[in-house]
Amino acid sequence: MSTRIVVVGAGIVGAAVAYEAARAGGDVVLIDKALPGSGVTADSFAWIGEPRSGDAVDASTALRRGVLRDWRRWEADVPGLQVRWRGVLLCGEGEPTTGAARLEPHLREPPAHAVFLESHGAVDPVAVTQALVRAARSHGARLMANTAVAAFLMRDGRVAGVRWSGGGVDADTVVVAAGADAPALLWPLGFDLPVTPSPALLMRFAAPPGLVRTLVVTPELEVREAAGGELLVADAYHGEIDHDELRQAGEAMRRRLVATFDTHAVQLLGVRLGARPMPADGLPLIGPVPGVEGAYVAVMHSGVTLAPSAGRLIASELVGGVDAAELAGLRPARGRT
Repeated sequence: MSTRIVVVGAGIVGAAVAYEAARAGGDVVLIDKALPGSGVTADSFAWIGEPRSGDAVDASTALRRGVLRDWRRWEADVPGLQVRWRGVLLCGEGEPTTGAARLEPHLREPPAHAVFLESHGAVDPVAVTQALVRAARSHGARLMANTAVAAFLMRDGRVAGVRWSGGGVDADTVVVAAGADAPALLWPLGFDLPVTPSPALLMRFAAPPGLVRTLVVTPELEVREAAGGELLVADAYHGEIDHDELRQAGEAMRRRLVATFDTHAVQLLGVRLGARPMPADGLPLIGPVPGVEGAYVAVMHSGVTLAPSAGRLIASELVGGVDAAELAGLRPARGRT
């Protein structure tokens, strides 16, 4: 009999787990209170990359080091999944260079120092999530959208599935991949998941196609081109409390873009406020819920970057029964006695 897995949350992480588990032969049900990719996944800047040689090493480094290889695997295996492999230009870092002007000819003042990370890229996280869900379904997974999980099914002291208004489904393992909603889902099980919402802004601008060619990071902004010349900019949250204040933040960023790039043809299209799920120590939380057999958690930042590697390793644990060494330091039980 196939391993029965219910995945709660159809953002990019939940979709990754559902795809990899179904592909590995699991009997998978993917459940979301809305549509796949409609939560915080849609608010992601979606820069994907691996640690650099000088970066600090922590318990997530082993997981992060393989993500670009897994992204290329997905690109080859998942129909319709695309990555924009344009590299990342880190302005103000590294050695003196004259190459920034070649990479980004529309910069008004090319940086004297810059690092170009050619292997990095970016994705449309909603399109990727939808492609993963389609691929998961092609391997037999079932999707239940617009279905809010109300409670866990419990039998003999262990989690044995989930239920919602008017129905339920049994499972050998329930994977909670619901981002910032995960703590509330797990609280009735007696587990306090150390995750809080971390707000951030994602801004969209109309601009001439090709104005930004790579993903550009300066001390003042992070910007990349999406489809049709539209620009995406990630910005910190500064306490905006209504649409007028979000628009004002967007207009301030528009002026910054015009000051940085040689054009005045930039128009603000919109600003979204997203609540990223941020573990208390900044490290992913992946593994069995302590003291609750049958429950498994998969919550992390950045979920977009880590999704293919995390999904693959979680599937190997739940379907293949093989503990992943890369996840050893990321278990939810860490720091508890």
